[in-house]
Amino acid sequence: MLLSRSDDISIAVTSFFMKACGIWMATNNIEQQCRKIAIAYTTIVILFQGWVLTSAVYFSGEDFNVFLTNLSALLSMLLPTFKTLILFVHRKDLFQLVVYLERKFLQGNYDAHEKAILNGCKHVCAVFICTFSSFVHATEICYNAGPIVANIGRNGTDRVLPFEMYLDIAYCTPYFEITFVLESLFAYHVALCYMCFDNMLCIMNLHVASQFRILQYRLENMREENKEESIENSKKSSSRTADENYAIFKSCVRQHQTLIAYCDKLDDVFSLFSLGQVLIFSTLICIDGYQVVMVSISCDCLLKESMNIAPAMYAAPWTHLPMNKDGRILRKDLILVIMRSRIPCCVTAHGFFPVSMETFTKIMSTAMSYFTLIQGQTADTTSVSEL
Repeated sequence: MLLSRSDDISIAVTSFFMKACGIWMATNNIEQQCRKIAIAYTTIVILFQGWVLTSAVYFSGEDFNVFLTNLSALLSMLLPTFKTLILFVHRKDLFQLVVYLERKFLQGNYDAHEKAILNGCKHVCAVFICTFSSFVHATEICYNAGPIVANIGRNGTDRVLPFEMYLDIAYCTPYFEITFVLESLFAYHVALCYMCFDNMLCIMNLHVASQFRILQYRLENMREENKEESIENSKKSSSRTADENYAIFKSCVRQHQTLIAYCDKLDDVFSLFSLGQVLIFSTLICIDGYQVVMVSISCDCLLKESMNIAPAMYAAPWTHLPMNKDGRILRKDLILVIMRSRIPCCVTAHGFFPVSMETFTKIMSTAMSYFTLIQGQTADTTSVSEL
């Protein structure tokens, strides 16, 4: 396929990662065998990581916070597993969408303005894909760097792995190093499955959106387009007959119908994909929300109790003390303590703002604002579609 050799960096990067996951087109027997090996490796990685994280969730039941952390990791691993399974089942339809994108969208006959729209789409795709891929790779590097730093100065069996394996085995050299490398490679492969399918969906959505923009341009400029054709071809009058205009209009309608059919097939392939993503992300938001509440409450307790020193100090029996030298010094020092306690002791977000329940309420308020905005836009879209 020419798509894998495209000068579009977003498509080149995404196709490379999808080949590594085993879900891509093959043009000969060698590539077909490579795809089978890649999908077999992906299956092994998913089963191994699923077993490791499931064991971690099972054996961390006594510590609720550790349990939630391991559960979040398990759900994050289940998401690429679900994506891989769905797209493997619909791989033929996916390949048809990719081929059509290459032959009709990327290699179409465009004028200068339409090429500018397509180039703008390629630029946006490149920014999105490179940014998201960089974030995923940075996360994976940091995840593996943590155990490496923790193992500095350690030796023997007290060293830690990227994923704790609940096996009664002493990981001595070189078995520890082999296990560490294997877990790191498996985690990286899961990260590839996590991002590459999202990248492909993003590329398809943006290219279809650019085709709708091109169609809008053609509909809005039918008269000017026809005038240019008449001057170049036959030097006739700039006005065209109704039949000629209607013929061009029918061409635009056929293009619109084609784009609608493409979107329907895109929905057939990625509908379950998107459902699983929304459900798992919603669960992760709930788990992370609990952890944010827990941290916010504990930080809020620290902040409030440090400020409660002032009323406690004022409630002390200082009024019953005589106004001698020690009594006057005590009253002056009491005022200083009250003034200092009005500045709360707190945990800050690297000095930007104090973490408290007010922080949590602001986060929830912002999240609800976004949710309300999305809900309003969805309602507007539904009402327009009903019309």
